[in-house]
Amino acid sequence: MSTGYGIDMGTGNLKIYSSADGSITNEKNTIAIVNKDQMYAYGDEAYMMYEKAPETIVVSFPIINGVIADFDNMQTMLFELLESKLKARIKGSDIVIAVPTDITEVEKKAFYDMFVKNKNKARSVLLCEKPLADALGMGLDITLPTGVMVVDVGADTTEISVISLGGLVLSTLLPYGGNKLDDSIVTYLKRRFNLLIGQKTAMSLKEEIGSAMGGLGKSMTIVGRDVVSGLPIEMSVDSDVVYDGMKDDLENISQNIRMLLERVPPELAKDIVASGIYLTGGSSRIRGFSDFITNVTNIRVNVCENGEESVARGLGAVLSDEKYRRFGYSMKSRIFS
Repeated sequence: MSTGYGIDMGTGNLKIYSSADGSITNEKNTIAIVNKDQMYAYGDEAYMMYEKAPETIVVSFPIINGVIADFDNMQTMLFELLESKLKARIKGSDIVIAVPTDITEVEKKAFYDMFVKNKNKARSVLLCEKPLADALGMGLDITLPTGVMVVDVGADTTEISVISLGGLVLSTLLPYGGNKLDDSIVTYLKRRFNLLIGQKTAMSLKEEIGSAMGGLGKSMTIVGRDVVSGLPIEMSVDSDVVYDGMKDDLENISQNIRMLLERVPPELAKDIVASGIYLTGGSSRIRGFSDFITNVTNIRVNVCENGEESVARGLGAVLSDEKYRRFGYSMKSRIFS
């Protein structure tokens, strides 16, 4: 049996499942470039340089809004990680790549070409819709005639899907996620306190003292730049301030979940009410987010443990379980040949 790799190229993180030992490698999906096209660093090392690098080093994210924005550098980073860090042998391996549902066939083909247009030819290259992989990664049997709702809150996108009998009944891809929450925290602190902070600091605030319900009663000391004086200052930020910065975006996500629920056929809606909504993705970890969604939809929410890696685990199921193998498809069978 050949070795298989499940690839989830997320906006924030690149996750790789290896069937050899069932491990998941999780690295920041970040690259640092010098001399316009030479890779200086990638992954966690490159992310450490974000917002700190001089002008000679450009730190960027090759995946934007769930699609490949920088094909060449994404391919270089992916194979560097596979071959150098994981010691993977791509030649003769089976590859399954997760793709968002609501993107074009051309954008999906870019994920497929990542391996097809490489000198190290894999034995097979298949694509798998992300919501299906998400559900499999949470241990759900999506082949049953039962409605399942999965909400994946990623870095740049939020994918809301209803699955039944191994297919997508309804799906919508929102162009915002955890990064938008960070942006909103940055904007709110600048408007209210004349304090300018970076994206990393905003993310730390969200993860350390952020809450979707407010009233957490925690605080965190951060350093930013005073917009008026231009000097660095230290400030203690209360958790309610972070809540005020995020609440509109959290409300948007929750209202979109509600709108999709309003379109669900009655029999499937009954299943969803019985089993609850499944919340996954990196931003599913925000305190009280599940309760916030429940308040809007009146349906309980199940939060996936290690939600950031649920897609990669689901790709592992597609690779290893014959029952789920059919959820991977080749672009050759689509409009491209």
